Amino acid sequence: MSEIQIEAFVNTHAQLLAAVAGLSEDQLQWKQAPNIWSVQEVLSHLVDHSIVISFRIRDILAGTTSQLPAFNQDAWVSGQYSNEGKAADILEAFQGLLHYNSLLLRRLNAVDATKTGINFKGDTVSVSDIVSGFARHVQNHLGQIERIKLAAAPV
Repeated sequence: MSEIQIEAFVNTHAQLLAAVAGLSEDQLQWKQAPNIWSVQEVLSHLVDHSIVISFRIRDILAGTTSQLPAFNQDAWVSGQYSNEGKAADILEAFQGLLHYNSLLLRRLNAVDATKTGINFKGDTVSVSDIVSGFARHVQNHLGQIERIKLAAAPV
């Protein structure tokens, strides 16, 4: 796995900080509709997703042959009352997981990065694919955060 991939992965935290800079608690928790996530719920989802990919990477490296786990993202967000927490705490957890995972990723050799597992869709994915996919996933949610901010802006 390249240092560029790892840096793109780690830099997602700074991008999220920039995306939420200056937002009040009310703005972070504002929901356009009950079934649409707030900015804070998006952040919480990204921590959840980071936890899941942390497990997936370690499962692949351990040589486990069972299918990699999926998770019900909406149920996770609502079930843990994500909007009742603090965005700063969520972002701190996100940064901690990124840092811990980056330490692991930097220890891996080229063969480790190509080790694979089967995801919940039945596709074969490598450790490298998971890391790059997570960075892209965050980019999608950065766009979602911008859309939420625009929808919440006074007319």
